[in-house]
Order: sequence, then C-alpha cells, then structure tokens
Amino acid sequence: MAYEFKLPDLGEGLTEGEIARWLVVEGQDVAEDEPLVEIATDKTTVEIPSPASGTVARILVADGEVVPVGTVLVVIGGDGSAGPVPVSVTETGPDRTSSPAVSAGETKVRATPPPARR
Repeated sequence: MAYEFKLPDLGEGLTEGEIARWLVVEGQDVAEDEPLVEIATDKTTVEIPSPASGTVARILVADGEVVPVGTVLVVIGGDGSAGPVPVSVTETGPDRTSSPAVSAGETKVRATPPPARR
C-alpha cells in the first residue's frame, strides 16, 4: 500500500515550507526514520525523517518549491499513484477543532477562565 507523506506543521504560525533538498531519489529504498527531505522555513531548516519504510515511488515537489502545510510531498511504496491512504496523527497533528468525546451519562464541566491581569 502506498503512503503519501504530507508537509507537516513545523511550528506555530508556519503555514508553508520550502523544499531545500531531497535526501532520497525515486526508486530508492528508505527505512522508517531515515532522513528524507530538508525543509526550509522563515525561522529554520529542518531535516524530516521518513514516516514509513519502502521504496520512494514518486517525489511530487521539486527542490526550491514553496508549498503549504498539508501538501503531499512524496509517495512511498505502492505504484506511486496518489490515491486515498490512511492519515496518521504524526503527519498533520491532532485535530484541534473537535471536542473530546463524552460517554453516555457524562456531562461536560463548565468552568470560567481565570481573571485577567490588569
């Protein structure tokens, strides 16, 4: 099964990143946690490890391109086609828009925020 790796959220306020340099080529076998790509942002350049092991089927973004967070960068394994794949929390981070699940019979506790400093 193919794994689509998306540009992760690298920190607060960062909405895009530049592909500084690919550390792999199409057809190369990679192990999980092996260096995959260097991403340059306004604040730093970071080396991103491979989230999965397999063969690099297709690199979708070239060196020097600036792309928004969530853009599919590379397909690992499979035939290289960009089809539906499972999304892991490590790729995109936890869903901060949803509220925690509440079991039947439980109620939410409402609390007021602490007083603001003057």
